[in-house]
Amino acid sequence: MMDCTSRGLSAKTMRSYDQTLRLFQRYCTEKQTLTKPAQIKSEHIRAYFAYVRERGKYGALADDRTALINGPHNRPDYGKKVSETTLANYQRNIAAFCNYLYHEKIIRKNPCEGIEKIKPQRKVKALLSENELQLFFRSFDVSRFHEFRSWIIARMILDSGCRIGELISIVPGDIDLRNGALLLRNTKSKKERFVYFSQKMGRNLRSWLEYRERYTDSAYVFPSIKGNMMDIRTVESAFKKHSRLVGLDVQPHQLRNNFAKYYLLNGGDWSTLSRILGHASVEVTQQAYLDFNDKEIGQKYQKHSPLNNLNI
Repeated sequence: MMDCTSRGLSAKTMRSYDQTLRLFQRYCTEKQTLTKPAQIKSEHIRAYFAYVRERGKYGALADDRTALINGPHNRPDYGKKVSETTLANYQRNIAAFCNYLYHEKIIRKNPCEGIEKIKPQRKVKALLSENELQLFFRSFDVSRFHEFRSWIIARMILDSGCRIGELISIVPGDIDLRNGALLLRNTKSKKERFVYFSQKMGRNLRSWLEYRERYTDSAYVFPSIKGNMMDIRTVESAFKKHSRLVGLDVQPHQLRNNFAKYYLLNGGDWSTLSRILGHASVEVTQQAYLDFNDKEIGQKYQKHSPLNNLNI
């Protein structure tokens, strides 16, 4: 974990590593009676995934004491099948740990070599309709500081496609209201990039900045109540709360996904979209957003139909 910190990995990634490796460590010590990393073999890793599949969700805990707090036995999905996407994440995290051990010469052979990769399940991410988006945004009371802040954040993600972690760290100097541009410094790739926002969003943002100045002298555009940088989980909780009020399930990353889909449905090109999203290549963008359903493909077709666009 110190190595992860030195490489500047996000808190979310480090939490994922920590949880996965604690679960795997407990399995190795209690089920396989292993005491040293060098004892881990490929067969132990394969057996671990079979064990997780057999036990189901929450069937194994890194610390039994957490069960008293979280009550996993009371969850409706307790014991249900663990998704292949979750297993693929576990495998990736364990592989990262084994790679670290190998490069640090703690082990002579990497036990992850030769293990077939688990393929994550690709789910078609729901495209929120105009009516659903209206319901979601109307659920916020913009006369209250924290709700106005969450409302603006949600609209900014939908309009610009930025990640929530990139957005919560911006300061007023990063915003160019005249040209509708936003400089993101704290990006996933560690490279600064610009995203853009509409005139409508510009008016919303100007109203927020004027409102914010009356209540806080924080350095951040979207500060916590105490003026510090917001925690991603605070935003996620706010989205979850307002989603439930209107019978939806809206998440920050879903709005980023919807930005990309609406951008393409409205005639945007892959190359520009890839740059806006901060992806390494157009191929990465296409792999992430080629999951249009039949209705969405039909919408895109009607916009680009030869007969609709030719005077014949």
